[in-house]
Amino acid sequence: MRIVSMSGSLRENVGKKDAKALRREDKVPCVMYGKGEQYIFSVPQTQFQRILFNPEPCFVEIDLGGTKHRAMLKDIDFHPVTEIVYHCDFYELSDEKPIVMSIPVHTTGTSTGVMKGGKLVYKQKRLNVKALPANMPNEILIDITNLDIAQRCKVQDIATENYTILNPKSSEVVVINSTRAAAMNADTTEAE
Repeated sequence: MRIVSMSGSLRENVGKKDAKALRREDKVPCVMYGKGEQYIFSVPQTQFQRILFNPEPCFVEIDLGGTKHRAMLKDIDFHPVTEIVYHCDFYELSDEKPIVMSIPVHTTGTSTGVMKGGKLVYKQKRLNVKALPANMPNEILIDITNLDIAQRCKVQDIATENYTILNPKSSEVVVINSTRAAAMNADTTEAE
């Protein structure tokens, strides 16, 4: 799992007035919880770009006064007009406690159905995964080599190691749909 480093400073004052003052300084009020103690701090606005503008999931290593905490982004609020980060919640990770994250789905191989003119369609581009932090995958890879036209891969067909996919087992992840070109190909093959 990718790890992004952030540096924050603990907040002395808490409240709306203090939060507004931080935002004027281009800082984001944040809170981190999960391992018993709660930390209230602020992070410069620019440090969120490495988390928000990358589709790959990540853990965050937050340095607060020399102490490093490993966490994950739990919740984020944006300003309704300017869309800058307004407030952020982090969940501190524990090696023994499982977490849930949204993990991207990627395919490998070239489908038999696509070679015949079919079209690969992602029904779900991300799946919810529950695992210990050490076992959390970066991506879920699906081999589509054997999928023909009108065949699909469901959640129950995905092999998982050390993690559990929380989406319904019968939900479709990828499908090879028929296209006009595939139908014309089939017609000419039958005519011969």
